[in-house]
Amino acid sequence: MSESNSERDGNRKLLVVGLIIVLLSINGILFYMQHQTKKKIDQQDETIRLKNTELEDRIKQYEALKADFERQSQELQGMGLTNDSLQTKLAALDADLKKLRSFRNTSFSLADQRKFKQRAANFEAQLKKKDEEIARLKEDNEALYGENTNLKTTQNQLNDTIITVKRNNQALSQKVAIASRLEAQNIKVTTINQKGKEKEDSDEEFRAKRVDKIKVAFRLAKNEVAEKENKDIMMRLIEPDGAALYNLSTGSGTFMVNGQETFYTAKRDILFDNSGQEVSFIYSKGGPYKIGQHTIELYAEGNLIGKTTFTLK
Repeated sequence: MSESNSERDGNRKLLVVGLIIVLLSINGILFYMQHQTKKKIDQQDETIRLKNTELEDRIKQYEALKADFERQSQELQGMGLTNDSLQTKLAALDADLKKLRSFRNTSFSLADQRKFKQRAANFEAQLKKKDEEIARLKEDNEALYGENTNLKTTQNQLNDTIITVKRNNQALSQKVAIASRLEAQNIKVTTINQKGKEKEDSDEEFRAKRVDKIKVAFRLAKNEVAEKENKDIMMRLIEPDGAALYNLSTGSGTFMVNGQETFYTAKRDILFDNSGQEVSFIYSKGGPYKIGQHTIELYAEGNLIGKTTFTLK
């Protein structure tokens, strides 16, 4: 009986030990499975973290690329240039940024990562190429600006020279105009009576009642500057009251002197030949002359070329 009990106790111990071993095995298996599950979850979390980091880094990269392309566009506008390709790139970057930001709510797969990484590399290459192009354009603009500045300086100097030349020419023209003025020399006034007899005023006054005509004779001085051409000589016979004799029927008219319309008594059209030629006027008033001092003025080309007086008593 005692042997039977001992055997049963031994079997129980074996059973307990077996159960313990089984439980320990199950616990070991469960621990292993839990560890593996945790490891897998950690790996998944790390993968998600890396994907999120990659996504945010890519978004930042695209935002920086957009800012650089906008800078390039502003630099070109500052130089007065436009570039449609830059606007196209900016539109493409906006579309990519919108897509990248949408991945925050969805999966950012490895394929997507490779795709946007490659696109970013292409954008960076285009950005670098455009920066080099803009740098060359700036150098060209600076060179052109320098050339334009030099041209403006040269042009200003040329304008100053032209103005100086014009002033000199004007001054020279004025001098030539003055030098080319005719001069009436040896002006002599004689009176002619009704019988045609001339009388020269030799320190004696003419008698007004005996005067029928007035003769004015003079010589044109030689002038190498004056043009040899037809010239009009105007004679003004000014009476003692200061009025010039004027009668359209005897050939009187008007001409300009210093910008003012002036009456002349008689006119002669002569061919100036620079020979010291003699010129004369014979004027008939057609009525009695006034007593007092009369003045003779001679003009050519609007300039006073000679003047003298005579007296009738």
